[in-house]
Amino acid sequence: MISDERQKILAKNLVNYSCEVQPGENVLIEASGVPYQFVNLLVKEVFAAGGFPFVSLGDNKIKREIMKRGGEELFKRMAKYDELKMRDMQAYIGIRGGENSYELSDAPAGAMQAYSKFYAHPVHHELRVKKTKWVILRYPTEGMSELAGMSTEAYEDFYFDVCCLDYKKMGEAMTPLVDLMNKTDKVRIVAKDTDLTFSIKGIGAVKCKGERNIPDGEVYTAPVKDSINGVIHYNVPSIEDGIKFEDVRLVFKDGKIVEATANHTAEANKIFDTDEGARYVGEFSFGLNPYIKKAIGDILFDEKISGSIHFTPGCCYDDAYNGNISAVHWDLVLCQTPECGGGEIWFDDVLIRKDGRFVLPELEGLNPENLI
Repeated sequence: MISDERQKILAKNLVNYSCEVQPGENVLIEASGVPYQFVNLLVKEVFAAGGFPFVSLGDNKIKREIMKRGGEELFKRMAKYDELKMRDMQAYIGIRGGENSYELSDAPAGAMQAYSKFYAHPVHHELRVKKTKWVILRYPTEGMSELAGMSTEAYEDFYFDVCCLDYKKMGEAMTPLVDLMNKTDKVRIVAKDTDLTFSIKGIGAVKCKGERNIPDGEVYTAPVKDSINGVIHYNVPSIEDGIKFEDVRLVFKDGKIVEATANHTAEANKIFDTDEGARYVGEFSFGLNPYIKKAIGDILFDEKISGSIHFTPGCCYDDAYNGNISAVHWDLVLCQTPECGGGEIWFDDVLIRKDGRFVLPELEGLNPENLI
């Protein structure tokens, strides 16, 4: 386990800033592949805040065995049990560690879809997200360092820079972007093999400033469900259901994905065929974390790349509601920095971001050098 004061600071921030645990509140801590010492730090902080910690420990090797042999009936029974527990929680901290990001890669596709539909959707999308103060994060491991192409020490320094950012300062800098998004109707995204238009009128924008995901740093809304037309070619790889997808290219007509290709086209289309909502989009978001400059193979980091957007097929959030409901929520990332090929974002025919940098004076506070 990493041994320094940064762990204690992170645990304190998760309990007191992200979840704002109050005396008498129940807090569910779900940890998979995480050293018990860090879980203990969280337990101590929950007690210090006057809360009651409930701890559930897991491992993806165990989940893999369940996925290989389980199915709809098991996942419904699991959901029935865990729904009762989740309903009694006021806060939730979810931490994932482990060494192998591809541990679930050989789990049957049908089982993964059934798990999403019959377990993850009712327990997490419908209860945890809507009813609790929650935060999720990854725990740094040597496997994550390797995936990022960094030494263990360099990755740990990167991790704590990203996770212990001054999120309050970032939240203040987000205000002009939120105000602008709330006044915007038409959005156009332009990049290599990408020209996409849609409306965000009336949906509303939401700050992500260290209260839900760690690392954090995004402002999201959702497109009007049937307003999307054009093509988007994502240039950041995505691990979904244990499969590494690259070069995901989606064609939209009146909001619906009518064509989807990737390095694993058949598997991608199975995800989009999970239910009706999986072929519509539930989120449009700007990545803003100044310390995240390139993809490292973990979506909790990659969706926050400074100069990126993600455009997410599947379920929307209640606080940026566009009516799209699905068991799927697949964050797919397009990076528009010069190193990634550049690109432009237009709001109502006004250029607001070029090659990953905001160009309007009121938004320049969100450029990386102004957030560090």
